[in-house]
Amino acid sequence: MIGRRWRAGVAALLLLAVRGPAEARDSFTLIVSGASGGPEYAERYDRWRTGLVAALRAQPGFRDDRLLLLAETAGAGVGCASREGVQDAIRELAGRMDGQSVLFVLLLGHGTFDGQDAKFNLVGPDLTAAQWAALVEPLPGRLVFVNTSAASAPFLASLAKGGRIVITATESPVQRYATVFPEFLIRAFVGAAGDVDRNGRVSVWEAFVYASAGVRRWYQERGRLATERALLDDTGDGFGIEAGEVEDGPRAGLSAAAYVGAGVDDVATAQGGEMDRLAARRAALEVEIEELRATRATLAPARYAAELERLLLELARVSRDMRLLDGGR
Repeated sequence: MIGRRWRAGVAALLLLAVRGPAEARDSFTLIVSGASGGPEYAERYDRWRTGLVAALRAQPGFRDDRLLLLAETAGAGVGCASREGVQDAIRELAGRMDGQSVLFVLLLGHGTFDGQDAKFNLVGPDLTAAQWAALVEPLPGRLVFVNTSAASAPFLASLAKGGRIVITATESPVQRYATVFPEFLIRAFVGAAGDVDRNGRVSVWEAFVYASAGVRRWYQERGRLATERALLDDTGDGFGIEAGEVEDGPRAGLSAAAYVGAGVDDVATAQGGEMDRLAARRAALEVEIEELRATRATLAPARYAAELERLLLELARVSRDMRLLDGGR
């Protein structure tokens, strides 16, 4: 399983959804902080939500009109985190996204498991993992879905699908205590603390690894047995892995090529210049190559070889142009 997940040699830099220069590359974000159950958690969820929003807004090219916020208490620019509020947000996204869009969904709050269904707590009736899966199923484009609540493990199997990334704060539905995973997940993006490869952005994989390490450290410092272990699935198998299960070295795969916030076009426009345009195109090609390799078993050998050759040749041309632009270094 590790061999299938871990494919060295790809260093994708930007968003996973990019296919070509003429296609849309919109990136949308939906953050839902659910029912708190009291002032202490209400303050915590607000702090997490506002911290992540501030980090996203600090990114070059980030667009507020592609950010949807739902919270326990609605306000200016923030809708209500109710079942109806979630449904309305998903309907709005469905009308704005296309096949090349990317949607990042983050759930901050409490979760429960009654022995049959895992739920994320909302204002009023909750939504089960299966209901969340049904809501996002019609959406075009790619999906990064992160549930940071307790008992969130069943969301992995319900939402996993090829081309998606799903993260849960727990590996089991019986892990029912309030989680600290979101605390460290948010920190990964604030000040780019999780930017391990120093490319100026934090990938979903880097944020997951950073947060997982923070959780382990938090429990160790308190001499307590960890009651949460986060899982990530970016292959669609619905099982997921912990951060420590991957071999040392650079990770490829969708989660290493996915970034939250601004899309490739937005970043390139904000940064400007031919080098940025070439870097964005190279990133897109590297992601396409990774996605092609992930679907190799479903393609005829001749078609796979031809498509891989086409992508590698274009990647070589773009890399050559970047070297020439950089003075031949």
